[in-house]
Amino acid sequence: MSEKEPISVMILDREYQFSCSAEERAALREAAELLDGRMRDIKAQGNLMALERIAVMTALNMADEIIKLRQQGVDRATQVDERIRLLADELDNALDRSID
Repeated sequence: MSEKEPISVMILDREYQFSCSAEERAALREAAELLDGRMRDIKAQGNLMALERIAVMTALNMADEIIKLRQQGVDRATQVDERIRLLADELDNALDRSID
């Protein structure tokens, strides 16, 4: 396990300090850039808003995206399971016909 080191990221022109391992640095920077971009989009859409309100609106939008992605994953898994069941049934039927 590597040692945690300080890292600074900029979000809406404000500097934030975190500690993370060297392996986590790139992911933290990427997350901060994504968050900064989303928050800038929210800020550009509205009138003058407090940073807290921008952060909450951004968090809600990102949470909604995560929920939708999770549901899509569940839907895909259900579709794959159903397709596997259908293929297994077809295989069983083919094997039954070949035995007869």
